[in-house]
Amino acid sequence: MGGEAAANTNGSALFSAMGLGSLDLGILILIMLLMIIALFIAVMVQISRQKELKRRYSRFMQGKKAQSLEDQFAGLFQDVARLKKESKAYANDIDLLFTKHETALQKAGIVKYDAFKEMGGELSFSLAILDEHDDGFVLNSVHSSNGCYSYTKRIRGGECDTDLSEEEREAIRRAREGK
Repeated sequence: MGGEAAANTNGSALFSAMGLGSLDLGILILIMLLMIIALFIAVMVQISRQKELKRRYSRFMQGKKAQSLEDQFAGLFQDVARLKKESKAYANDIDLLFTKHETALQKAGIVKYDAFKEMGGELSFSLAILDEHDDGFVLNSVHSSNGCYSYTKRIRGGECDTDLSEEEREAIRRAREGK
């Protein structure tokens, strides 16, 4: 019975309650010492990593001539804001150019012909000049032995309010087709 009492004094009531009553206190201390050493090594590794990260962060934050990265970002944000403003202005300018371009005379078609049989060399012509919406005019120049006569006819949507000659219709067709 004396051996049992000695065994109970070596173990703790707490160990017995946890089902570890037969665990030797020396082994427990050894295990805890090994865990402390492992934790100490892990802490040292983390401290080393943190120092390296801090060193890299400091180097990263230093720009040319000791300009910080924060200053560079602020400059970049200002540049982006300026570029957005300029881009919007350019977009407005482009829209204005497209609007103006629609009404700019941009299509032309010409037909040369002999107005009179006795005249040669196709000195007469019909010239159609139109915009994007086929609005514009036809300039007709008739050359005869008595002189040269020119007149214009207004064109709206590729059509004319007055009668057109065959040469004038052909000049409009060429202008509309880009020939």
